[in-house]
Amino acid sequence: MSEPSQPSNAVPSSIAAAQAAHLLLGAHCDIVWSTKTFGQFDADQPSWRAFTGQTEAELLGRGWLNALHPDDRNLPYVMPSHLTTVFEAEYRLRHVSGTYRNMIVRMLPVCGPDGSIVEWLGSHCDVTQQRQTEQRLRLAMQGGRMGTWEIDLGSGSMACSDAFKANLGLPLASHIDYAQLTGAMLEGDLQQWQTVVHAAIASASDFEIDLRVRWPDGSLHWAHMRGTCTSDGAGNVIALSGISLDLTASKQNEETLRLTLAAGEVATWNWDIVADRVTADSNMARLFPVNAGAATAAPLARYLDIIHPDDREQVSAQITQALHAHAPFEASYRIGAGDGQCRSVIARGRAEYAPDGTPLQLPGVLLDITRQKQVEDALRRSEERYRTLIELMDQAFCVIEMLYDEQGRPIDFRYLEGNPAFVKQSGLENAIGKTIRSFVPEHDQHWFDLYDQVVKTGEPVRYENEAVAMERWFEVFAARLGGPGSRLLTVLFSDISERKRSEQQLRQLADNLSEMDRRKTEFLATLAHELRNPLAPIRNGLQIMHLAADKPATVARVRDVMERQVNQMVHLVNDLLDVARITRGQIELKLERADLKTIIASAVETSMPLIEAGRHQLQVQLAEEPLRLEADPTRLAQVLGNLLNNAAKYTPAGGHINLRALHDGNEVLIEVQDSGVGIPAESITTVFDMFTQVGQNMGRAQGGLGIGLSLVRRLAELHGGSATAASPGAGLGSTFSVRLPLLAAEPAAPDALTIPAAPASPAGATSGPRFRVLLVDDNADAANTLAAVLDMMGHATQVAHDGEQALAVAPQFLPDVIFLDIGLPGMSGYDVARALRQIPAGANVVLVALTGWGAENDRSQSSAAGFDHHLTKPASLLAIGELLATLSTPKTPADHD
Repeated sequence: MSEPSQPSNAVPSSIAAAQAAHLLLGAHCDIVWSTKTFGQFDADQPSWRAFTGQTEAELLGRGWLNALHPDDRNLPYVMPSHLTTVFEAEYRLRHVSGTYRNMIVRMLPVCGPDGSIVEWLGSHCDVTQQRQTEQRLRLAMQGGRMGTWEIDLGSGSMACSDAFKANLGLPLASHIDYAQLTGAMLEGDLQQWQTVVHAAIASASDFEIDLRVRWPDGSLHWAHMRGTCTSDGAGNVIALSGISLDLTASKQNEETLRLTLAAGEVATWNWDIVADRVTADSNMARLFPVNAGAATAAPLARYLDIIHPDDREQVSAQITQALHAHAPFEASYRIGAGDGQCRSVIARGRAEYAPDGTPLQLPGVLLDITRQKQVEDALRRSEERYRTLIELMDQAFCVIEMLYDEQGRPIDFRYLEGNPAFVKQSGLENAIGKTIRSFVPEHDQHWFDLYDQVVKTGEPVRYENEAVAMERWFEVFAARLGGPGSRLLTVLFSDISERKRSEQQLRQLADNLSEMDRRKTEFLATLAHELRNPLAPIRNGLQIMHLAADKPATVARVRDVMERQVNQMVHLVNDLLDVARITRGQIELKLERADLKTIIASAVETSMPLIEAGRHQLQVQLAEEPLRLEADPTRLAQVLGNLLNNAAKYTPAGGHINLRALHDGNEVLIEVQDSGVGIPAESITTVFDMFTQVGQNMGRAQGGLGIGLSLVRRLAELHGGSATAASPGAGLGSTFSVRLPLLAAEPAAPDALTIPAAPASPAGATSGPRFRVLLVDDNADAANTLAAVLDMMGHATQVAHDGEQALAVAPQFLPDVIFLDIGLPGMSGYDVARALRQIPAGANVVLVALTGWGAENDRSQSSAAGFDHHLTKPASLLAIGELLATLSTPKTPADHD
């Protein structure tokens, strides 16, 4: 804290006095300052800076005014006219924290020997807390209608608050003195007031009294006066001060109670225990007809005889127990009335004892509660019906009490009662008497706000929302129990979590169906595209062969192109069929003991043309020990081939592909790693989904139907393994991993001698028996081309394009074998087969289903319809030739495929 500025010509004694005053003020005030010029600072004021946060530059001159509240800056800050008078003002000053504080500023001039002002010395005191306390006290007095008053005993003048005037019914603008106060008191009350006040003045003590006062409008009111005495230095009482309260409502309630007692619902009695005499008022005599007047006492036994026999012994025991235990007496029992009816009463009393503990008397009251009992009985019966209904409900029912914090905000509620379904619906056990936060501390605030709204408005609500902390959804109906001011609620609720989960599942199902529909649409478009790709060169090849029929080299070259494209189409169709079979659970693995290294070699050999076409470097790393497993070699080679092909397609030219197979516990880990386009993080979870292509979303689709990886995962799972994918991100390559269970190690044994199967003889025009073959297909090109091939193989053929034509041709042609399409117009292939079996020409003929439907149930249906064999389109010439080769002679039936 800085010292006050000292002018060079100041008298030393004045300076010393100013310094002493500065130090004294600094010990009691928040800010102490000094300046030579009134109304402005001419030097730095450290304590001002510390309190307000202003810099020295900001406070100098009249800059200190900027720290005042904007509404207080226009106050007249002028020099006092009397230099000996303390200048005092109050305004709001901005604290360094940013808040405005109520400050009282006081200052005095420091004068030199000649009487001139040398400097001004001032202080600021923070009175914010004092003002807030005064405000709270004023609000409390206004809310409780409590008035304050002061009486000067010398002059008889009074000072009082507006609430005091209101207690006397006086206008707030009126003035009042002691004479007016005593004039408003009733005569008897005035004398009592004077007696009490004189006694208090004589002893300089406090006093209180209840008075009746007559308001100016003539109405009578009660006032409670409580006061204290103020004395001078000699101990003489010079003033009275105190408070007043309006007791009119309280006194009216007391009068109402007195009238209620007089109405006959309550009786009074006293039992003189020593003399064994009971005295009672007239109400007691009415309830207990003991043939004695109110003024005549009767023994206790006379009263006990009138008590219902079932209650008499219990009441007598309760009286004895209360006397021995020095405890209050209370008993409920029935009294026999003269009309044969019973009245229900409650007796209460407390015994008085001698110094040695001997009971002297037992005074008490008797309440006639007959009507109350009747109402309670009716209410109990109603409650029993209501409770039975509540307990039988599947919905939960409970009564809760809302709980609030000091600011009146709803923070909790307490369970007061509940039905049996409460535990099932809420999941809370032993909840009665406990709060919801004791079970669920993080219970959602919206439930408290909802119930608070019902309590305050009285309007019932139906509500459906989630209790996140309870992991449940509830449907709630809540209504206030009682009138305004009640904090009780009745709540009827049900746990609808299962319904919500079902709704969510339905929404998810709808989303999934929408996604599947989208993928189906994309798949169909992709399928059309992928099928058109090979069809275009096939079509072009046909035209070339037509135009260049005399050029064998050109025809051979075109035929190779067409064969590759047909193989591509067959591959696409086979993939589709595999997916369908796996999805329906109709694929059967041909499991055998196999060495994974052999399968990997086969897959690599198959994929090498595509890898070499992309100029990729393939590195294969295999475990040294044998990797034996029980698997379908063809399907497993298909898995690895798909992964290698996928890596080759989605790796830019000249990339790297690593294939390794390692022993990992009881499994073998197969990894295919590439340096290709990678997989975005958001696509990792869907890369194995049907019709999903790795590079499609990055503008790098490489053809195909998006089912290769789906086949990888499903075939791996059918082998008891799994398939996963990983990638650091787009453009950073990918790693596909397949895990498969290994066979348990077995003792070494000599390798079994494997005898290779004899290769099938190719079907040709001169090998095997020749048959009469009827071809039935609505696709004329397919039927005619197959007929041409069979003709070239030495068989006799005839073509029909629908079922009716086939049934007409068969008796004339007398075929040995009929290749019959299932999906014919009009009659289906099944119907044609059944019809053929009913005529002589078709009774022993070999029926072969040649169709695009190749599922197991399709084969079962064809067998049931009378087919002998089932071939799936497009059937290779080798398969057809092998089938015909198995038919040793015409009309010889063969086993089904």
